[in-house]
Amino acid sequence: MSAPLLEVRELWRSYPRVQAVRDLSFTLERGQITGFVGPNGAGKTTTMRIAATLDVPDRGDVFVEGTSVLVEPRAARARIGYMSDQFHPYPNLDVLEFLDFFARAQGLRGRQRLTTVRSVASFCGLLEFADRPATGLSKGMGQRLHLAKTMLHDPSLLILDEPASGLDPRARIEFRALLKELAAAGKGILISSHILPELGEMCDAVVVLERGRRVVSGTIAEIQKAVQHEQAVTMRVLGDADAAERFLLTWPGVGSLRRDGARFVFPFAGDETALGELLARAIAAGVRVVEFTRTEADLEDIFLQTTKGNLQ
Repeated sequence: MSAPLLEVRELWRSYPRVQAVRDLSFTLERGQITGFVGPNGAGKTTTMRIAATLDVPDRGDVFVEGTSVLVEPRAARARIGYMSDQFHPYPNLDVLEFLDFFARAQGLRGRQRLTTVRSVASFCGLLEFADRPATGLSKGMGQRLHLAKTMLHDPSLLILDEPASGLDPRARIEFRALLKELAAAGKGILISSHILPELGEMCDAVVVLERGRRVVSGTIAEIQKAVQHEQAVTMRVLGDADAAERFLLTWPGVGSLRRDGARFVFPFAGDETALGELLARAIAAGVRVVEFTRTEADLEDIFLQTTKGNLQ
């Protein structure tokens, strides 16, 4: 079996008075977008910086395609694109000059460098801003330039720390589309954000941290099954809502019932077969059902159910 694209193994990192990361382990595969979630001070940025060879752990290691960031940092760095949560472009450079500077820093030369700069700028939608000062871009276009700089050496792993912070809704949607394209091309992406609904829409998996420890990790579907023991069901009816309420109150598996006019919301302890049986029996009993939906735990629900709000 090939090694995971990213493996964080038993990582520890402390600073004076703060244990930032505590025995943290998780993996990320190629083509996977993994959300890195936790309250402020949970250890997300520290872990990302260690994975990007910008910090050194007290114990443990990080491997990128089987290469240790501690033993072979230069080899690991060639596989990593790190996008920090702060972007400060150099003054007196336009967009293409800025990218060309970093392409040179990555060791690209001649025609390869010129082709790569224009290709990455085109992918990130920057060509029409090619001669615009890098310091004069909007927040959204600045983040695109930051991502383009991160991609110049064609890394297999992208580590993105709060990349959508401060973006307007359209810019966030466009940025999310770029990341999905990269994942579809086989890149692995580790991304932190406090915009949990957005992460839930793009991520294949999630790692939740609190006080430096992993609280839960896995695909969102796996975590939903682990944390959501009952399904939340919404049912809306026409006609006699009192009769619908009486029916629901006598049905096994229906939990505490909340009613708003002809709309009912209740937890249901049962699988899909039991839920289908409930709907069929309700209709057979003369309940005129016009809406019947179940709601799975989203990333915000997962975060609230798996963390305690402890800060450090």
